[in-house]
Amino acid sequence: MVGLAVARALARRGLEVLVLEASDVIGNGISSRNSEVVHAGLYYPVGSLKARSCVAGKRALYAFCRDWGVPVRRIGKLVVAAAPDQLAVLEQIRARGAACGVSDLKLLTKQDVQILEPALACSGALLSPSTGIIDSHAFMLALQGDAEDHGAAVVFRSPVLGGAWTRDGFVIRVGGEQPSEIGCGWLINCAGLTAPVLAQTLDGVPSASIPRQYIAKGNYFVLTGQMAPFSRLIYPVPEPGGLGVHLTLDLGGQAKFGPDVEWVDRIDYRVDPGRGRRFYAAIRQYWPGLQDGSLAPGYAGIRPKLVGPGEPAADFLIQDPSAHGVPGLINLYGIESPGLTAALSLADSVADLCFPAEYGAGAA
Repeated sequence: MVGLAVARALARRGLEVLVLEASDVIGNGISSRNSEVVHAGLYYPVGSLKARSCVAGKRALYAFCRDWGVPVRRIGKLVVAAAPDQLAVLEQIRARGAACGVSDLKLLTKQDVQILEPALACSGALLSPSTGIIDSHAFMLALQGDAEDHGAAVVFRSPVLGGAWTRDGFVIRVGGEQPSEIGCGWLINCAGLTAPVLAQTLDGVPSASIPRQYIAKGNYFVLTGQMAPFSRLIYPVPEPGGLGVHLTLDLGGQAKFGPDVEWVDRIDYRVDPGRGRRFYAAIRQYWPGLQDGSLAPGYAGIRPKLVGPGEPAADFLIQDPSAHGVPGLINLYGIESPGLTAALSLADSVADLCFPAEYGAGAA
C-alpha cells in the first residue's frame, strides 16, 4: 500500500517509475491483512512521524477516496474504559491526540455511552468521530491506477535479488521468469516485512544501519451466529504491542475482533482456533452479551516491528542517504499501523527526499 502510494507520488512529480513486485498481485502481505481502519491519530507520541503522517494522511486519504470513488465511511470509534481506573488513560489519550492535531475527540460518561451504544459495558469512553473504515483493496487499485495514469509501471513476479550503486546510479538484479538488471537513479526500499532483508542485499549499506526487525502476529476472529449490536468501532485501552482486541466492522457490516499480539519468529498466517478462547474474556470486558461459540477463525496479519516484547513502541523509520551513506537509496522500515492511514503522507515525504539538490534533483 505504501509502496504504491510512493510510486504514485513520484510518477505525479514527473519521474519514470517502475514498481518491482515479487508476487503476482499487489498488496497480498501486510496491506491485505489488517483491520481496514482509517485511524484518527490518537496513540502516537507528539511530533513523531507516526503522529504527523497519520493526521495528515487521514485528511489526504478521505479526499483521495472521495475523488476516486473508493468506498470509505466515517463511522467513528469508541475507546472504552472497562473499569473506573482506566478513565485516566482515556484522558491521557485525548490530551495526546489533541496535541497531535486531532481536535474532535470527546470524553463520554457511562450514561453518554449508553445512549450511543446500549449494549456496551464500560465506565466511560473516548469518542473519535473521524475514525473510519475503508476498502483497502479498492484503495490500492486506485493508487495503482493513478500511478499508471502518470506513466508508472508495475512489474509482477520480479523479486529484487540485490543491487549496487555505480557512477551511473543503481544497478538492480531482478529475478523471476526473466532475470535481468535494471538501472535507476533512485531506489526506494518499501518491501514491508522483507525491507531489512532487501537492504542486506544492497552493496554498501552498513549492517549497523539496518534495524533488527521483530514480527508480531495479529490474529482475527469473525463473529458468527449473531449480529454485533454496535454502529461504531469499539476499542479497549491499548495494550503492550498493540491496541487490544477491538471490534471493527467492514463495509458489508461483518464484525471481526482482533488483532491480538503473538510474537513469532517466522511469517505464518494460519490462525490457531484455540486462541479464540482468550478472545471471549477480552471482548466480554466491554460486550458481556457475546455468546459462546460465536467466534470463528478469520485471518492473521504480521506487524513489522522495530522493537521486541516489553519495549516502548518505535516510530516509523525512513532512511535517506544521510543515514546510511548510499546515494540514491531510501529505506522504509517498521511501517506497521497506522501505515494504511499514513500512506499518502509517507509517500509525499519520500518524494520530497528524492528532490534535494545535494542528491541530484529530478534523477529518475
